[in-house]
Amino acid sequence: MNVRENVEAIFEAIRMSAQRAGRSEKDIRLVGATKTVGTDQMLEAVAAGVEVFGENRIQEAIRKQDIVEWPKALQWHFIGHLQRNKVRMAIARFQMVQSLDSFQLAKVLNDHCESAGIRMPVLMEVNLGQEKSKGGFLADEVEHRARDLVTLGNLQLKGLMAIPPYYENPEKSRPYFRQLRQLLERLNEKGLALSELSMGMSHDFRIAIEEGATMVRIGTALFGERPVP
Repeated sequence: MNVRENVEAIFEAIRMSAQRAGRSEKDIRLVGATKTVGTDQMLEAVAAGVEVFGENRIQEAIRKQDIVEWPKALQWHFIGHLQRNKVRMAIARFQMVQSLDSFQLAKVLNDHCESAGIRMPVLMEVNLGQEKSKGGFLADEVEHRARDLVTLGNLQLKGLMAIPPYYENPEKSRPYFRQLRQLLERLNEKGLALSELSMGMSHDFRIAIEEGATMVRIGTALFGERPVP
């Protein structure tokens, strides 16, 4: 498994998918999803041009950030379920929280950011499939809660994130990606001026880009199959 070759193939797939949609690949960021990935592989990805990493677990991120002497400035995005008792550590280690899944968490996050004197970019996680196994805002409450979120002065709402139900055929994910884009469009029509759509993973990121993704979170296609915990 050659990480550099994988990165090059993913960047080419992003370019081609953007081209099909009449978009520029410059408007789409690759987020390397690094859950259980070793630091050697991550350094290979950095050398190949990956600049943003997404982590699901605070402690795992801290271990990696402390061990590796990064050769250039990177961005770290939190993409897992953020426990409220880990918020203080999260704001010290991440530049964005993509998985803001409740207004209660938002208030805790805002309070800690206020104490630290920072303003944290966040994405609202939307549970498009209404799956009980996943957190997130339901589609019909996004507008109401987005208006609540923008009143929190130490959070900067940048857009929406979603993990649709998994299908072997990635084309079946298209309606969910389209729904998320339409939600963002409606919020912008209401004056919220949001720009980010984080959607699409290894098996369906091409479809997500065609439907408007600005960030794709890719793990397996980048680093290979990872061990089951």
